[in-house]
Amino acid sequence: MSNTPGFIDVVLGLQWGDEGKGKIADFLTPTYDVVARFQGGPNAGHSLEMNGKKHVLNTIPSGIFHESCINLIGNGVVMDPVRLMEEISRTEAAGAKVKDNLFISRKANIILPTHKLLDAASEKNKGDKKIGSTLRGIGPTYRDKYGRSGVRAGDMFAPDFKEKYAVAIQRHLALMEHFDYSDYNLPELEKEFFEAVEKLKTYQFVDGEYFINDLLKQGKKILAEGAQGSMLDIDFGSYPFVTSSNTISGGMTVGLGVAPKHVRSVKGIFKAYCTRVGSGPFPSELEDEVGEELRQKGREFGATTGRPRRCGWLDLVALKYAVMLSGVDELIMMKADVMSGFDKVYVGTGYKSNSGEEVNEIPFDFVTAGFSSTYKEHEGWHDDLSVVRSEDQFPESFSNYINWLEEQVGVPIKVVSLGPDRVQTVVR
Repeated sequence: MSNTPGFIDVVLGLQWGDEGKGKIADFLTPTYDVVARFQGGPNAGHSLEMNGKKHVLNTIPSGIFHESCINLIGNGVVMDPVRLMEEISRTEAAGAKVKDNLFISRKANIILPTHKLLDAASEKNKGDKKIGSTLRGIGPTYRDKYGRSGVRAGDMFAPDFKEKYAVAIQRHLALMEHFDYSDYNLPELEKEFFEAVEKLKTYQFVDGEYFINDLLKQGKKILAEGAQGSMLDIDFGSYPFVTSSNTISGGMTVGLGVAPKHVRSVKGIFKAYCTRVGSGPFPSELEDEVGEELRQKGREFGATTGRPRRCGWLDLVALKYAVMLSGVDELIMMKADVMSGFDKVYVGTGYKSNSGEEVNEIPFDFVTAGFSSTYKEHEGWHDDLSVVRSEDQFPESFSNYINWLEEQVGVPIKVVSLGPDRVQTVVR
């Protein structure tokens, strides 16, 4: 046991996901001993770019490419054995020591083949009211978890695993009959599933809550990595257009099994503009040539799905809300380089509803009131920020933009990312 107690820093997204959490977790990892994912599933697409090569992680924590870093998939994560084995294979091929450095909580729930089918059936049944699911089976898996009928990673090693699996499958098939959904080949999916399960069982499984608390006792420095974004939180996001887990900092304690007292700081990541994938409200959305320019310059297409992202100006109301919910101590701004070239840039400072109501907080009727942003104008910048390596090289208008945001949110912007590579990162 170490005389110096360990601690946890939490890093999470403050918008609707796709903020660049993978790059930042990878950038921060050298100062930590452990990176732990605490929620979400393979709908996450954490992109890391090293030496001009892009790597996309869906379930594996973003510290996997650092040789001495321990990586934990926590109990709050839902994992698909098939997709996880595909991810492990390509990550090992890229040089990562997955067998040595990846640990999986036995209490993490497993995505079964029929969970993905149920996802597709449910979305099809919703028609034009669909929520924009990635169809990875994540929602149905969390439903089973909270309905106390889930199958967990530790069950894969039990002698009655196939019986537990069969009970779950029968329940799912009855639901699909209700949805009148028959567009699938279950035997083919099952063959792939059980082959992946056998391969996955050769990796390291642990009681995650004991594992991480023992690491804290050893004085280890832990980075807890969230997936998706704060505005997709199941409780506080733009419900029902949300994910199925708690994406704010509070989700970390139950997603890993650690007490809040171990948290040293919360680092919140946001883009200099906003994006969103799928359906749901987006008050600052730009459905014009400016929005398309942001999409193309920012390569705003899903790392996992390839779906084009909706783009808009920075939403300060949503950012302040996310900072409040997670107790964010420091901010990390992403993709400011994409904003270069605009004469003027805008920040949404309030909302106006279809009925003319004006608010500067996220109201309960956020989804239904038809809010659009009201804006403050700022001087733009034309310099190529992607080549900037220190704060003293920032254009004056960009520095003014950062300083104004810090003043409005009340939290310092400590890191500014100016491109996808590790080196394109300025610490202020």
